[in-house]
Amino acid sequence: MKYEAVIGLEIHCELKTKTKIFCGCATEFGADQNTHVCPVCLGMPGVLPTVNQRVVEFGIKAGLATNCEINKYSKFDRKNYYYPDLPKNWQTSQYDLPIAEHGWVDIDVEGEKKRIRLTRIHMEEDAGKLVHSGTTIKDSASSNVDYNRTGVPLLEIVSEPDMSSAEEARAYMEKIKAIMEYIDVSNCRMEEGNLRADINVSLRPVGTKELGTRTEMKNINSFKNLEDAINYEIERQTEVLEDGGHIVQETRTYDPARGITLSMRSKENAHDYRYMPEPDLPPIVTSEETIEKYRSELPELPDARRARLEKDFGLSDYDAGIITSSRAMAEYFDAVVATGADAKLAANWMMGDLAKNLNEEGLDISKSPVDAQRLGEMIQLIMKDTISGKIAKKVFKEMWTNTDSPEKIVKDKGLVQITDTKAIEGIVDEVIANNQKAVDDYKGGNKKAIGALVGQVMKASKGKANPQMVNKLLAEKLN
Repeated sequence: MKYEAVIGLEIHCELKTKTKIFCGCATEFGADQNTHVCPVCLGMPGVLPTVNQRVVEFGIKAGLATNCEINKYSKFDRKNYYYPDLPKNWQTSQYDLPIAEHGWVDIDVEGEKKRIRLTRIHMEEDAGKLVHSGTTIKDSASSNVDYNRTGVPLLEIVSEPDMSSAEEARAYMEKIKAIMEYIDVSNCRMEEGNLRADINVSLRPVGTKELGTRTEMKNINSFKNLEDAINYEIERQTEVLEDGGHIVQETRTYDPARGITLSMRSKENAHDYRYMPEPDLPPIVTSEETIEKYRSELPELPDARRARLEKDFGLSDYDAGIITSSRAMAEYFDAVVATGADAKLAANWMMGDLAKNLNEEGLDISKSPVDAQRLGEMIQLIMKDTISGKIAKKVFKEMWTNTDSPEKIVKDKGLVQITDTKAIEGIVDEVIANNQKAVDDYKGGNKKAIGALVGQVMKASKGKANPQMVNKLLAEKLN
């Protein structure tokens, strides 16, 4: 029997507020353990929380950016459960009246577009962090608790089970990450836990509608781990079902070192959390005017920007998709084009040499040693035939460690392209005289032999001869 996967994600997105959701403690990452805490976020008796208005604003903006309906009346609830990282023994979250619900985003996997529905977006406080003595909770003899993260504001973005492969789940999470970056509500640094996902995976026989028993994997904080965990879980569940077994509804953990998932605990249902309205916080009432104000503050979102790059600059769907995948990259592209650089050349250089250098050094585009202004200036030198594309690679390499303008580098290194016909003609005549075999091959019908002659001219000119002029002059003289 063949099975198909049914996948849903619950993405937890930490918001970039200066203070926590219900108190004035700092949210800054990386502080000494248990230094960003107070009686409110430690759940001491007799304290009262107050709502950070910025969190409500960010929740509404996230809902608008993902095509959700904004609830004008929403409230907080207590989600009751015991875990060492939860000092109050309940998490202040939202249950039946979240800030936003019934949204959608579109993803693109191998040229196929698919709409993923969002069930809801709700605001909640983060829990603390267990610091294990081993590599994972399963192989640790002891764990300590750091409460700095307790009370850091989160949005939980819950999808419908609309994904059927690890690739689709990754594309969906990448799209959510891009949107949150574009609207500037989160830093989305996955390595710091700003963005992490709980993954629900179940299998069902192909062609059936009834959902199978699902397992949940918690706190996946990289795209690679997301894909690997889903693929392993699909494989594991398939083996269990094919052997005649049953899937147990449970929470599992993913061990990236071993590439496997491990059972943690049986899975609770919603009613086990004994949700109750939070008595210490008033409901959140939002007017239509406030919603429209926040809507007007939203920037151009990834899909709209992608469409604009295709329409205005003639970029391919693939190129436009890569460039708009992050706000920083999209803004870099716009800045390069604003210098007067050709848009297609800008895209090629960004996805080619620039991306290669950034990846090798583990840098984000916002930290690129070659800024948008200088890349634009270099592309303009190519457009004016001052340098060839081949010489531009040398110039770019120099720009990576040299803060001079591209024009100064070209001048100082003597890299100006030779476009004088007589100067190139002299080199062409010399190459033809010294490469009789290639000349005879070309005249004998092997038109590819001209490539060897072009190579010799470029070598003799140290790469500075205009390639188009070289090809033209060679063809004229040989014919």
